[in-house]
Amino acid sequence: MKAVDKLEDILANSENFLHRMHELGAEPHQQKELRRLEAAVDTLSRLGVAEADMAVVWVPGAFEIPMAAGHLARSGKYAAVICLGTVIRGQTPHFEYVAGQCASGIAAVARDTGVPVIMGVLTTESTEQAIDRAGGKMGNKGADAAEAAVEMADLLDQLS
Repeated sequence: MKAVDKLEDILANSENFLHRMHELGAEPHQQKELRRLEAAVDTLSRLGVAEADMAVVWVPGAFEIPMAAGHLARSGKYAAVICLGTVIRGQTPHFEYVAGQCASGIAAVARDTGVPVIMGVLTTESTEQAIDRAGGKMGNKGADAAEAAVEMADLLDQLS
């Protein structure tokens, strides 16, 4: 998959993408990322954002999210940037480094650019907790992030 995909291509092929990931033995947490993305897109559409005004950018991991978010925020093309991802605790301190730097980087991009950059990166103890936040018991945090993005973009517009 390319780094930047057309949104309609991702959504049109989401079932096939999930099936391919399953056949390749992908982890369940990868499937939930697509569920959170779909929920974010659905919510943005419901709130009046045209799909033509949305872009999806894929990065290798959570640590790289702030860099991509910074490029998008500085481009002047977007009223907000939504960062989705998951960092699951393991047996090493890697979790703290990645999760902390990801969160700090996202906050820095928002502060430095004045563009709302929404922290939709999950930090969980297990894959099960991540799945619960992708349409399970805990709702869908992709939808929550999309709502926050629209609210913040509207707020900043009113404050200008």
